Parts: sequence; structure tokens; C-alpha cells
Amino acid sequence: MLETLTGRAIHGRVARDVTSALEVTRSDDWDMVMVDLEAAQGDLGRLLQAVKTDSPEMPVILISPRDCVEAAVRAVRAGCDDVLVKPLRREPLEDLLRTLLPNHDVPLAACAWKGARRLYQIIGRSPGLLEVIASARKVAPTSVPVLITGESGTGKELISYLVHHESNRSQGPYIRVNCVALSESLLESELFGHEKGAFTGAYNQRKGRLERAHGGTLLLDEISETGARLQAELLRVLETQDFERVGGSESIRVNVRVVSTTNRDLAAEVGRGGFRRDLYYRIGGIQLTVPPLRERKEDLPLLVWHFVNEFAREARRRITALAPEMLEAFSRFHWPGNVRQLRNVVRAAMLFGEGPTLSLAQVPQLQVELMSGEKSPASTLRLQELERLAVLEALRRTKSHYARAAKLLGITDRTLREKIRRYRNDGSLVEEKTWVRETA
Repeated sequence: MLETLTGRAIHGRVARDVTSALEVTRSDDWDMVMVDLEAAQGDLGRLLQAVKTDSPEMPVILISPRDCVEAAVRAVRAGCDDVLVKPLRREPLEDLLRTLLPNHDVPLAACAWKGARRLYQIIGRSPGLLEVIASARKVAPTSVPVLITGESGTGKELISYLVHHESNRSQGPYIRVNCVALSESLLESELFGHEKGAFTGAYNQRKGRLERAHGGTLLLDEISETGARLQAELLRVLETQDFERVGGSESIRVNVRVVSTTNRDLAAEVGRGGFRRDLYYRIGGIQLTVPPLRERKEDLPLLVWHFVNEFAREARRRITALAPEMLEAFSRFHWPGNVRQLRNVVRAAMLFGEGPTLSLAQVPQLQVELMSGEKSPASTLRLQELERLAVLEALRRTKSHYARAAKLLGITDRTLREKIRRYRNDGSLVEEKTWVRETA
């Protein structure tokens, strides 16, 4: 195995046990973990959980004796991406390396630290992006609240994570609260926690995210979606750094830096009375604006290669070139969904296409939208339709094996089943029902 890796100029490290392996994986940025079932000595589950928590997209390959089939199956169900059977042969190993290793090196504009999670790497070299990164690094060492603005899908959370990890709070917790996903009452409980018996269903005392963020950073994602009452409570916390749990009277003091994001013009919201002026001044002392993708066209090839690397493993496809006409279409397109939308498009092209060149030739749904070069924000890709097609393609490739299809799509088996039921209910799965089965 080492001879094969060396022949491909692949640098590797050997660890004697799972504990040593985890130290190695956390010390640098690796592309793959290969673990011997016998050497893991029953500790494979701990390794898988740790690796997939830190880097969910990192492939873990199990090396298993031929007579340990059941253990290998359990390992795949637990999160292993593939299995090599002893004695190792060069050809299967070469095929695996071609499939799973990154297709193309992509330079980073920034990451929180050397070996940062790939989820938080910032890709690009455009002046606007580099400017916001430089500003984030300047304000990071302070404890001043930061407001990060920008359209949906631009990567505001990446900048907030950069602020946290380049601050003196980097060893403390980084806690995110999605202000859009919850009702105001649930959001209040999620933020401040609650005492036992505070409301129906509050069977135990629960710490809120504000309390859990003590000594670190609290991200209020899309703070503009909060209501007037919660805005008043947030203002008090920012001013006094203390609060009470829902249903409680004890004052809890915290030391938390608050970073907020919004895709709205908060100054305009203040003018319309939709957001408190005093809270706006409190959270917006330092403002960073993440540029939209249409103002970062020079970053498109780097971002595409980044997503190619991300999805090549699950699509089992090695890309060596990007079609020029595809990049030209990308450059003309307005990208109302920004980087998140580009990620979805690349994923669809990876799943539906074939061959070593990434193009839109086999994805007519994308061609119609992108080749037009429409500049209007109203010209949005039909992402729900792309999602449905991706689900159907994954089911086709796995012969309707739900667990494998879910893994290919990067979602849970339960989520996949819910999507299929929804498609059936709205009639969009009628043509495929002869080959989609209800059990895995």
C-alpha cells in the first residue's frame, strides 16, 4: 500500500492506534483516512464519530480481512465510505485513490487555522472577498459585536467563523442560532434556556445557547427575523451581559461576543420601524459586507473546482477539466442564490453527467437557465426540481437502496424517505414508482 501511495506522490502518516490516529487527523488537513479493522481493536466507532464530526466529507476507508464481512457491513452503515479487502491489491487501491482523492488543488483565501474544517474554508481571490477577510481579521482580536451583511448564500457564516477563530476566544465555544427557523417563543427558550416547569413540555432545566456560549462567540444568524420583544431582550443582554432563563428569576452572567448576520438592509428596516434603532447601533458598530457572487466572477473557476472536489467522492467521478462553455455560462449568469446556488448546480452536473469533463451537456434543466445569461434576479434555478432529479438519479444508481442513495446525496435515510413521500403525494414521482421501493 505504501508503495502505491508513494508512486502517486501521496504523503501519508501511519498511526499505531485510534487515539494516535485522531491526534494525526487533527494536526493537519488530510484528504483520506484508511483504518485497519484489526488494528482499530473495537474502537472503530470512536474514530468514525470523531472524523465525521470534524470533517463530514472526509472519506474513511476500512481495510478488512476477507472473513469479516459482517463487521465490514456494520462499518459502512456507521459511516465508512468504502472497504478494501486483504490481501490488498494495487488495482482496487488505485481505483479508490482516483475516485476519492481531490481532483484539483484549490488555493484558500482564508481558513480559521491550518488544517481547518473544509466546511469553513473560504475559497476565492477576488478583491472584494479579500477586503472583507482582511477587515474580519482586524476586528477579530477585539470583543466588539460584529454585524455581517450580504445576500443569502454568500457565505456570511464563514466570515463569522473566521472572526471567532482569529480572536482570543478561539478556544471557547462557537454557538450558532438560526433566528429564521424557530417561532419567537421557541427562539427565546433556545437562546436563554428554561427552568423545569416553565411551560408545557419543560420537564427539565435546560441551558440556552447564550449560556453555552460563555467564553466564546454567539452567532445570531439572520437577526433581522427576530420580533420586537426578543429584540428588547437581546439589547439588554448586550448591554449587561446577564439574563434569566425562561421561567426563572436567577440572574445568569455571561461573557459572550455576539456576531450577527442579515440578508436585509437593517438601516432601512430601522427607518420602517421593523428593527430597533438602539439594538442596530449596538450590534452594528462594526459592519462587514460579503460581496455577492456576481461581483466575484474571477472566483468562479476556483469555487467550481472546490465543489468538484467535494462531490467527486459521492458521485464516483473524476473530473480533469471544466468545459469552457459551462464557465462562460456561469460568468454570464446573475446567481441570485450566490455560492450556495453554484454549489447545487455543480452537484447536479456531477451527478447527472459522465466522463472526465464537467459540463452542462447532460443537464438540460441547467442549460436552459444558465445558457440564457439572464441578468434578472427573478431568473432563479428551479432548485426544488433539481433536488427531485438528484434524488431520482441517486435511487437509480443505487437500485433503490435507500441507505446508499441517502449517503450519495449527503442526507439521512429518514430525510430521503420524507422527500420521496412528498414527491409521491404531489404526483411528481408517478413515472418512477415502478422502481422506487418503500424499504431499503
